[in-house]
Amino acid sequence: MQNHCVVPNCSSGKSDPQPLFRFPYDPQRSKTWVEKCQRQDLTDKSPDQLYRFYRLCGKHFETSAIDSDAQSAVLKDDAIPTIFDVPSQPQNGQVKRSKETTKDDETERKGRKKIKKSQAETAKEDVQTLSEEEEYKEYLKSLFEVLVLLGEQSIPPTGPGDDNQDGHGRSNFQALLEYRMNCGDEVLKKRYDANKECYSSTQLNRLIEVCETYIQSKLVEEVKQNGFFSLLTDDVVKMSGEWYLPVFLRYVDQSNCQRERFAGFLSFEGEGDALAENLLSEMTDKWGLDMQQCRGQAHFCSATHFSKIKTFASKLMERHPMAVLTLRSTRSLNMSLANSMALSGVQLVMSTLKKIESFFSQSPLLQLELEHAISIFYPVKEERAEELKDICRTSWTRQNNAFEVTVEILEALLLCVDSVHDNEDMRWSDQVTHDALEISKALVDFEFVMALVVLKNATILTRAFGKNLQGEATDAHFAATSLKGLLQSLKEVSDNVDVYHEFWYDEAVNLATAMEIPVKVPRSVLRKHQSGSGAIRPESYYKEHLSVPVVDHVIKEMKELFCEDHLKVLRCLSLVPAVIEQHKSAEPEEECVQVFKNDIPNAGTLSAELHCWWVKWSKKGKGDTFPSSLRETLQLADVKFFPNMLSVLRLVGVLPTLVVEDSCTVAHKHFQKYMENTPDEFKSKSLALLSMNCDVGYDLDAMVEVYMKTHPDKEDGS
Repeated sequence: MQNHCVVPNCSSGKSDPQPLFRFPYDPQRSKTWVEKCQRQDLTDKSPDQLYRFYRLCGKHFETSAIDSDAQSAVLKDDAIPTIFDVPSQPQNGQVKRSKETTKDDETERKGRKKIKKSQAETAKEDVQTLSEEEEYKEYLKSLFEVLVLLGEQSIPPTGPGDDNQDGHGRSNFQALLEYRMNCGDEVLKKRYDANKECYSSTQLNRLIEVCETYIQSKLVEEVKQNGFFSLLTDDVVKMSGEWYLPVFLRYVDQSNCQRERFAGFLSFEGEGDALAENLLSEMTDKWGLDMQQCRGQAHFCSATHFSKIKTFASKLMERHPMAVLTLRSTRSLNMSLANSMALSGVQLVMSTLKKIESFFSQSPLLQLELEHAISIFYPVKEERAEELKDICRTSWTRQNNAFEVTVEILEALLLCVDSVHDNEDMRWSDQVTHDALEISKALVDFEFVMALVVLKNATILTRAFGKNLQGEATDAHFAATSLKGLLQSLKEVSDNVDVYHEFWYDEAVNLATAMEIPVKVPRSVLRKHQSGSGAIRPESYYKEHLSVPVVDHVIKEMKELFCEDHLKVLRCLSLVPAVIEQHKSAEPEEECVQVFKNDIPNAGTLSAELHCWWVKWSKKGKGDTFPSSLRETLQLADVKFFPNMLSVLRLVGVLPTLVVEDSCTVAHKHFQKYMENTPDEFKSKSLALLSMNCDVGYDLDAMVEVYMKTHPDKEDGS
């Protein structure tokens, strides 16, 4: 922004201070102003450029064009500059003042001149101060605009050119600023000419922090406007040498659509209760979340951090009992159960599955190599071979049947990675052959084979349950009603684990024999017992250290993840018309709906309204269409005539267990993409938040105000 009038030879700001006014944003009025100014060089400027960077002083406007009621000079909406004449000179016939003045008259005149001069200087200083502040705001606005652009494209502000510790390398941020200057950003250009630098590394960090604060405040405000929400976390990540917990929020918006938002990262440094207190404090005090409105929590973490997450979840439920612990729908049940087991064999399986997924995603040729190996091991069963090939073209390592599929293709998998590692025809790069060797080493470890077989058999009962949870409303409702039978089956396995383990061990030994893998206990265990008496029997070792703890963990987690309140909420899916149609003979259970009695508009009319809702859908003809999902039910036009039902359905909608449509899980996909595609040295908790919330609707002026309040000291760019 210029701090002087654009009219040629205008004395404003020098001998005659005047307020400065922006060019109008309206294209027609802006064109009129340019014509009046008689500046040919401005005719090529766009209305936006003129509005941002050029000013006209009050000297060129009639008094009637300026709003005199305002505290400061403000132009009226239709103001047009009309005064551009050169100041008139005295006429020949004017009467000259007498040179003869009294001494008192001379003193009085000098006094008046001093007062006027003093007033003029004060006014000049005020105008200069105002223009400098406005210019600084425009400068900050340009910086924020560039930063937001980089964030939306997931481009780190720093780059390979930032090899100086003071941040003065030619980074992505600096390159875009220079591009703006070349395109006519006069404010940036002026600052660069004055300081030879548009920003400092300290200021860049401040800008990023303000962006993070602004986005979080917008997200929390959005959640508050929509009422209840659930808290979801993903596995802990490491950035800049510190551990952080990714946090998501699920809620139902004003249009009754389920939404998930990435809310940011929380520091995960510390232990036990102290860490749990810090996490809750930051969410409430810093972010501004009202945890009284939290109705669910779901966590996915590796065994390394499992105990810490459990402590946090318990603390949250202790303070806010309605925040029930649930499964997270973006992760399959069996993978969640296994991922949380702190057993070396199980963690070996989980880490190997991640390597397998990453390995085969590198090239379609590797996928073809695996399919060729499957064909070799299924020469007769062609139909099953094709089924396995189709499965392997999906994200099978994350599914509920991942352990079963891995056991079935294990021999083919080993043949494939060994072939790639041998690289006889020199088709693969050194990195690919190295990755193949790492996978091969894991596959030929008997501890891996034994753990894989145990996981397959211990979770075979929960596999169908987990699949139903991730299905339609009718499937999820059935899962909620079938948990009791599932827990009884798991208890039977636990009570007879000696017998089951014998079958599991034999299966693992047969598989290992076919793959020429020696049956033994882990090498680390052998080293510890070298001085002990007697040899360690593999069958006994794996029973005590694998089969028993895996079964016990599955039972314990299933009971915690599906407590009575959680099941009641799931059984509220009986309000979905498709479920009512399937169970016409029985009305939805009022006992389940009563779990929300304190959160609905009129609990006194709940029974009557519930009955009317059931009658409405149970009396429909067979040829009628029934909404089959919670989302479709929430979008029904007449659901608003059932206020209690609408409130209950909205509360069920925030439950983390339920699968929502892909458009609602965009935040989680963006998070995974950011973590996978951003190099470790460029990962930033603040920029990740900016990247994953590019649709939040940024108000650059508001961000500038936040920055100036937080950092009132103006930087000179050095």
